[in-house]
Amino acid sequence: MVSTEYERRIAARFAGFDQDGNGYIDREDFNAAAKAVLAEFDTAARSDKGQALYVGAEAFWQGMAGIADRDGDQRITREEFVNGAVKRLRDNPDRFGEIARPFLHAALAVADTDGDGTATVEEAVRVLRALGVPDGVAAVAAAALDTDADGRIGETEVVTSFARYFTVPE
Repeated sequence: MVSTEYERRIAARFAGFDQDGNGYIDREDFNAAAKAVLAEFDTAARSDKGQALYVGAEAFWQGMAGIADRDGDQRITREEFVNGAVKRLRDNPDRFGEIARPFLHAALAVADTDGDGTATVEEAVRVLRALGVPDGVAAVAAAALDTDADGRIGETEVVTSFARYFTVPE
């Protein structure tokens, strides 16, 4: 049962991972996220960037399952997410960023259409929309990722913001 405002906010973030809406997070949700990003940028799954994204998705899944899948059934329920992962990660937000880093790094590389190591705000919007974030929210979120307002989003900005979003303080 979700009892505090903090837990309610974190439970809402669960939906961002549950790509297929079946009520739990599993490996397929991470694969679906990778597939959606690759499709958005017309990047082949068997390309170096595509393979890196799938490897990053698997690493993210393994990290998430390692801290949240309390019963070992290879699925993370909303309760496990709220009571397990988030409470454990709140004490160490950098850990969450680190388990997400391989996926975020690879997604950034797919979105980086000019090869300069960063994505534009518009490219970040495309990634977020591919992951199921509504248009208006995606635009606001992508703009917020550009913390130095240079129009470009780098890995440090993405990982830090991602960890902060999911480990929001009470």
